[in-house]
Amino acid sequence: MSTLSSPKTIAGKPVGPIGYGLMMLTLVGGIPYDEAIKSMKAALENGSTFWNAGTFYGPPDANSLHLLKYYFTKYPEDASRVVLSIKGAYDGATQTPKASPESIRASVDECLAILDGVKSIDLFEPARIDPEVPIETSVKALQELVQAGKIGSYGLSEVNAHTIRRAHTVFPPAAVEVEFSLFSRHALEKGGIIDTCRELDIPVVGYSPLDRGWLTGQLKTLEDLPKDDIRHYYPRFQPGNFEKNVKLAEFVEQVAVKKGVTSAQVAIAWVQQQGVLPIPGSTKVERVLENAKRVQLTEAEAAELENALGKATVSGARYPEMFQAHLNQ
Repeated sequence: MSTLSSPKTIAGKPVGPIGYGLMMLTLVGGIPYDEAIKSMKAALENGSTFWNAGTFYGPPDANSLHLLKYYFTKYPEDASRVVLSIKGAYDGATQTPKASPESIRASVDECLAILDGVKSIDLFEPARIDPEVPIETSVKALQELVQAGKIGSYGLSEVNAHTIRRAHTVFPPAAVEVEFSLFSRHALEKGGIIDTCRELDIPVVGYSPLDRGWLTGQLKTLEDLPKDDIRHYYPRFQPGNFEKNVKLAEFVEQVAVKKGVTSAQVAIAWVQQQGVLPIPGSTKVERVLENAKRVQLTEAEAAELENALGKATVSGARYPEMFQAHLNQ
C-alpha cells in the first residue's frame, strides 16, 4: 500500500503539501474579485502555494488571468510566494485543444499580456492533447518558450503513460496533471500515469481530489444540487448513478467521522498518500481552510478505504460524452 508524500517541489520551486485550484472563482462568474481574493489569500497563508488556473476558466475578458492580475496588483509581495500553473492552448468556446506551436505561443503571449508583469508563469500546460498535432511538436514549442524566458517550465494535462514518455524524450515536463481522487483512480493502473511519472521523476498534480463535490459529504440527494448546477450534465450526478455513488461517499464519511475530521480532509489525505499533490478548489474561505488542514491517514484507515472502494464501482464516467475524446490521451 502506498504511503508516499506529495511533491515538495515543482518546476524547481518549493510547494506546499496541498495546492489550490482557482477554476470556480471565475468559471461561472458572479463572484466579485474582492471576495475571490479572500479565498486566495487564505489558501496562501495556510500553505497552499501551488495555484492552478486556466485561460478558459471564465469568459475571455474575465478568466483566471484577470483575477490573478487583480490579486497580485493588490498583493505584489505574494508573487514570489506562489508557484503559478496556467492551463491554456484551449478554445473554451468550442471545448477543443489548440496545441500547434502558433497556438501555444499565442496563448502564452496572451497570458503574459493580461498579467502585465505582476506575476510570472512558473508552469504552462496545454490543457488537453491536440489530436491534430504530434506531442513532440507541441513540446518543442514549449521548450522554446522556456528557453526564451516566457515560461518557467511546462506541464502536461490529461495524458496517458505513452504520451508522457514521448514528451519526456523531447524535453522533460515539470509536472503531469490528472484527475485523481478516491472516485477517480485510473492513474494508479499498473504501468500507467503514476508509475510512469515515478519512474521518470515527474511530480503529479491531482485535480478534482473531491470529485466535484462527491467527497465533501454534502451531497445526499439530487435536490442538494442547484437546478442550474453544471454537474447535472455529468454522468456521476445523474439519476441512477447518483444514488449508487451516495453510498460510496457515505462510506468515506464514516471513516472521517470515526477519525474526527471531514470527508474532504480524508479524501485529500488519501491523494497525498499516493504521492500526488492535490489541488482542491473552493470559493469560500471556510472551505479553503478545511481543505488546507493537514490530515494523516493511518495504515488501517487507508486499508479500510481501499477495501471498501475496491469492492465497489463508481457509477458513471468522469465527464460528459462531449469531453471524452480528449481525456487520457
